[in-house]
Amino acid sequence: MGLHRQHAAWLLGLEGLALLRYGAGDSVDDVDNVGDGFLDARLDEVRRIVDAVDGEVPLVDIGDISVRDGYAIWATTYDSADNPLFAPEVAAIRPLLDALPLGRIADVASGTGRHAAYLAERGHEVIALDLSAEMLARGSGARVQADLRSLPLPDASVDAAVCTLALTHVPELDTALGELARVVRPGGTIVTSDIHVLSLYLGGVAHADGRRMPASRWFASDYVRAAGAA
Repeated sequence: MGLHRQHAAWLLGLEGLALLRYGAGDSVDDVDNVGDGFLDARLDEVRRIVDAVDGEVPLVDIGDISVRDGYAIWATTYDSADNPLFAPEVAAIRPLLDALPLGRIADVASGTGRHAAYLAERGHEVIALDLSAEMLARGSGARVQADLRSLPLPDASVDAAVCTLALTHVPELDTALGELARVVRPGGTIVTSDIHVLSLYLGGVAHADGRRMPASRWFASDYVRAAGAA
């Protein structure tokens, strides 16, 4: 079995972070090896990874896949996957959804419709929109296949829009947030969530069929700027 190039880079990157923390004097009391022992252990691990790369373990390029094709593959297991983002994302988003007055809501990049179903249960009229027909097929209620950057909805046609764990996939934020602002009535609400940029470097880039989906590196300031412009 080959070692993916990205996996080798990720493992070496983690070791590098540990070494940077050690060099900066961060406490390592919570690990078995402290002081010089900690440094020696990290260097030994780096050598083992490099030896695997230079030895009989071939490097394999993990490859890329489009958002549309990636979620078509992921659709059947998306809800059952042990996705560590779901629990903190729900904890952050649900109070915001609970505060929305009853109305018509667009769940944009709805995926399998977990938020759409929750909103419908609370009495909202919900329309779910997603690029992936396969993801939409897993949900219920009103569903429309659409790119979040070009929504087939009239101006000011919904009371609120929800767009979660999706904006990292777009190459620029202005068009996407501009579309959300366009379809929401004046005085309405837009609720968004996304993966933290640092999490992308710790294994958080979405994969399907062993291939990597697009993931832009947005900081909190990027979302605030684009939202203000919209």
